Amino acid sequence: MPEAKHDHQKAVEYHESAAKHHQDAAYHHKEAAKHYTAGNHEKAAYHAHMAHGHHLHAADHSAEAAKQMLGMTRPPP
Repeated sequence: MPEAKHDHQKAVEYHESAAKHHQDAAYHHKEAAKHYTAGNHEKAAYHAHMAHGHHLHAADHSAEAAKQMLGMTRPPP
């Protein structure tokens, strides 16, 4: 059973990390829009690139959380 608790904690950590990356992506999207509206396309591109990176990290962490969750629901081989 300690393994299941460990898997649960890891899943929680991955979900929290994914949520943080989504928040960071939202911030960078807002900044990109602000800079784009102001005509500063270089800064807009930078923030758009950063947002994309955070989305990729969020997806990775979400996938890892799902793996942890599946490990808790499947019986051992």
